[in-house]
Amino acid sequence: MNKKDIHLDLLRKIEVNPECTQRELSKEMGVSLGKVNYCIKKLTEKGWIKLTNFTHNPNKVGYAYLLTPKGIDEKARLTISFLKRKITEYEILKKEINDLQLKSEEMANEKR
Repeated sequence: MNKKDIHLDLLRKIEVNPECTQRELSKEMGVSLGKVNYCIKKLTEKGWIKLTNFTHNPNKVGYAYLLTPKGIDEKARLTISFLKRKITEYEILKKEINDLQLKSEEMANEKR
């Protein structure tokens, strides 16, 4: 998973569940807790997410991560970039599959 994909995944998960812990994010994403911590710090520095402290509430200890307007814009940009990459990958795989099918048919015809 590259940096952009991790950032997009984090932004998506935070948008859905702002009160999730870094440990939960780490497990869901399949990356280390340290990587999640580092990325959240970077996203905060960039102004894409904001941390809200809930320590004053006795029922909640910790933070909520909120997407900022800048974070919402970046999530949209990253999503478009991700989709473009996946469409390109799909087209390449589709061509490879078609080429292999043609080759297979040619080999089958040669054996006849």
